[in-house]
Amino acid sequence: MTGEKFNELNEIMKRLRKECPWDREQTHDSIKGATLEETYELLESIDSKDFEEMKSELGDLLLHILFHSVIAEEQNKFNINDVIDSIREKLIRRHPHVFGEVKVKDQNDVVKNWEEIKMKEGRNSILQGVPQNMPGLARAYRLQEKASKVGFDWNNKEDIWKKVIEEIEEMHEIEDKRQKMEDKSIEDIHDQLENEVGDVFFALVNYARFIGINPENALRLTNEKFIKRFQYIENKLKENGKPVTESSLEEMDKYWEESKRVLDTSSSSSQ
Repeated sequence: MTGEKFNELNEIMKRLRKECPWDREQTHDSIKGATLEETYELLESIDSKDFEEMKSELGDLLLHILFHSVIAEEQNKFNINDVIDSIREKLIRRHPHVFGEVKVKDQNDVVKNWEEIKMKEGRNSILQGVPQNMPGLARAYRLQEKASKVGFDWNNKEDIWKKVIEEIEEMHEIEDKRQKMEDKSIEDIHDQLENEVGDVFFALVNYARFIGINPENALRLTNEKFIKRFQYIENKLKENGKPVTESSLEEMDKYWEESKRVLDTSSSSSQ
């Protein structure tokens, strides 16, 4: 039944490419932004635990997989069956403890074997394969994670926290230096300060990773929390007939603190 439905969906996509003017004009490049957008929408549904929405977003993502595959098939590059064969073979090859005779003790052994197999497949570096276009926090997390799989990691979280503080102090020193410089010289130190800010984020990502927190997920949740709290401020000011653009910081701070009490309590009671 699943195979029949999948084939039907694939045929629908092929028909759209032939009969729909919009679908017919699309290319890998023209839809890649939408492919990424659908991925983020799926993440949002996972964060909100909205399973109906998750089902829909998974469908949208599947559509894009078929869309790219049909375009490639038209160009005689590959088709959806080649895509399926590729991932099927990869899963079997990279799980010799399931499909072969390799013995593992725990998930750490699985991860280590995974990286060793990828190197045997022709990669030149453990860090190869982390996309350059990933969001910065997510990419830092993956780079650190991959390095840690071969033993390049900190021994304890206390040492990482010391590194975080060290990087913050170095950033602060550069910023103090910039404040004391002549205006014409400020640009000369900008790159140095940018590097120090990057080091702070990288160290914080390391600490988060070590204590089992994905920083990209954490920041995404905090962004949503900020949106809800700030919109609470806007709504309260609107109730008083005052636009946020004409409000003082003191007024906004009052409703900000109120939003934390109201929204946090509401969130806790709904769980």
